[in-house]
Amino acid sequence: MTVLGASVLNDLVAKYRVIQPSDPNAFDGDGYVLTVREDRTLNYLEHRNMVSREIVFTPPDCVAHLTSKSKFGRLGLSFLNSVKVHSGFVGRLALELVNLSNERTPITIRQGDPLIHIEFLRREGEPSPYSGRYMFQFMTEAETDMYVKILTENFPAQFPKAKLEQIKASRLIKED
Repeated sequence: MTVLGASVLNDLVAKYRVIQPSDPNAFDGDGYVLTVREDRTLNYLEHRNMVSREIVFTPPDCVAHLTSKSKFGRLGLSFLNSVKVHSGFVGRLALELVNLSNERTPITIRQGDPLIHIEFLRREGEPSPYSGRYMFQFMTEAETDMYVKILTENFPAQFPKAKLEQIKASRLIKED
């Protein structure tokens, strides 16, 4: 596996919208730094799911890994998710966070704060794209339709339109 650098990731953003919306300042040498949709304060030992502001699409020939920004780790914020985003996944990420601050003080995360690094890695072997119930999570109908079009036009063998429409209709978490 190979980590995709910012130049390759920029090309994927332009071609497939692997991060939407994207900010040119959020690319780092080895990936992109995701933010959250809304302000949230976590009290000591409180667990919260926070949703990324950005939609993430992991192309079928890639997987993605997440790591938290050290700024928040030093405050005592712990990231509980598994650190993998499956190949073929499209949606906003649910980031499972808990405040483990030694000082037992609240930690506030603000919309737009750089929170999570995402690194894309090329995978070897036949693609096996994600098609589970979290596909298209936290996305509007218009956003979902945009990605159904991207997937069916660029990856028809991995994403047949009928299958995507079925996934879209049965997805777990929709946005209005």
